[in-house]
Amino acid sequence: MPYRDPRALLLVFLGGTLGTGSREALSLALPPVDGVAWTIVAVNVLGAFALGLLLESLARLGPDHGRNRALRLLLGTGFMGGFTTYSTLATGTAVLLGDGRLGPALLFGLGTVLVGGAATWLGIAAGGRR
Repeated sequence: MPYRDPRALLLVFLGGTLGTGSREALSLALPPVDGVAWTIVAVNVLGAFALGLLLESLARLGPDHGRNRALRLLLGTGFMGGFTTYSTLATGTAVLLGDGRLGPALLFGLGTVLVGGAATWLGIAAGGRR
């Protein structure tokens, strides 16, 4: 079972560490503007695109074994899982709503989900081009 394989866990751990560190570095370099964490929006949309691109590209290379599985675990589950952040998106949306900022909260929360979905679709389309 792949989830019990120590090598698989190590790949996810390594990727997640690098992804989380990258997100935090960007968040520190580009702080919120007027209380809205636009960096998190960009990270989530970019991550959605990259994950769609990665998974479609790997699927076209063959079965989820060996190198393909290692790349999926390291880059997809690990790096992109750590790089993107639903919890920060949810918390940021809740804070904006708590401050009575309905417009920015909707744009931040719902806009990120909708644009992220479109970005994933574009990543899948880009990964499917050969």
